[in-house]
Amino acid sequence: MCKRLYLLSLVLIGLSVGSCKKDEPAAPLPNPLDEVLENALLENAHGGLGFFIMPESSELARIPQDPRNPLTPEKVALGQLLFHETGIAQDPEMEMGRNTYSCASCHFASAGFQAGRFQGIGEGGEGFGHNGEGRHKVSDYHVIDLDVQPIRSPSAMNGAYQIAMLWNGQFGARGVNVGTEHAWTPGTPKEKNNLGYHGLETQAIAGLGVHRLVSSKELIESLGYKELFEQAFPDWPEDRRYSPEAAGLAIAAYERTLLSNQAPFQRWLKGEKDAMSDIEKEGAILFFGKAECVKCHTGPALNSMAFYALGMKDLFDCPEETFKTPVDSPEDLGRGGFTGRPEDVYKFKVPQLYNMKDSPFFGHGACFRSLRDVVAYKNAAIPENPDVPQSQLAEEFHPLGLTEQEIDAITAFLENALYDPNLLRYQPTSLPSGLCFPNNDPMSRLELGCD
Repeated sequence: MCKRLYLLSLVLIGLSVGSCKKDEPAAPLPNPLDEVLENALLENAHGGLGFFIMPESSELARIPQDPRNPLTPEKVALGQLLFHETGIAQDPEMEMGRNTYSCASCHFASAGFQAGRFQGIGEGGEGFGHNGEGRHKVSDYHVIDLDVQPIRSPSAMNGAYQIAMLWNGQFGARGVNVGTEHAWTPGTPKEKNNLGYHGLETQAIAGLGVHRLVSSKELIESLGYKELFEQAFPDWPEDRRYSPEAAGLAIAAYERTLLSNQAPFQRWLKGEKDAMSDIEKEGAILFFGKAECVKCHTGPALNSMAFYALGMKDLFDCPEETFKTPVDSPEDLGRGGFTGRPEDVYKFKVPQLYNMKDSPFFGHGACFRSLRDVVAYKNAAIPENPDVPQSQLAEEFHPLGLTEQEIDAITAFLENALYDPNLLRYQPTSLPSGLCFPNNDPMSRLELGCD
């Protein structure tokens, strides 16, 4: 009798366990899009999916860097503050511009480290609006004294993957700029290439002078930065430690950590297969396949150090009022405006593609106002700038035959899968000076909640 009860108990336990197993959710079926996308990536990778993966911003040893400017936590921390510091705007063209702008005026976090408007304004601008779109020229400022560029301010994101900076690649003494020494014109910012640094470092050092941002021992002490410089550059002699060169190297070190490594595509690459939607995966498959985007946009930042002419309009073609954008600006000649070589004319550097929708102005001339417009333009391959001769247009600029649905899918990939939603982690909570940032003019302080 006991034996029969024991056997019955085993049966009942087995039935109970079996019923529990039936109630457990079945493991999700593999999404075939993941395998297709992985194969497309592997066809365009060098050494596996890791070719496209960004490191964490704290993994300094894994971030590409200038060997003459090794990354340290202290240097990055100093650079983050200097990048946003409005208190170093001490040499303005007009007195009312003092202490009102910073590097971040045209490259701030919530705009994907872009300007938030079609033409960035440093000195001579006021206001911020919701996300930089409300910044405008101070009515009393002379146009000649405005700090603006005749070309759209590029993103500061993922600059670690660029050895030369700006649309024409004019900053940097290595890589593609070897052999351009004739264009490092004395008395101009390009002369800073003679320091021998990579592009980010050269641009940061030159930019302090171009935008009249001061780094001196007296100012550093008064703003509360002296100890930070000592920690960042402990081996530098005192006569160099508080110089524009040191400040520029710290800013460049910080910029190298501005990585969009929390974007859904980066998470997918690291194994989180549900980080991207099906339409985003379809767009990625097209990006790395039929649409041929990967021919130019590759690597972790989906950029390259190549220059192409795509016949896009210039900044002076914008429907809005622009400043200091002459029709004969050398910047509108792209790489050729820097090198002076006819074969480089109208060719612009391939940009990185992350967080582009944070500032909805695209192309070197900011004339495209949506990423879908850019995809459609490249699909049709009909140049819009009559100044660009057919002979200069890139071979890669040809009709792609994409359907409207395929254009939508690629746009979804660009807008959403390449969007890091947490860039504010790179922004300081406050500055040693206590001043407002990224701008410190009265209207910006009000709109940013600093007053």
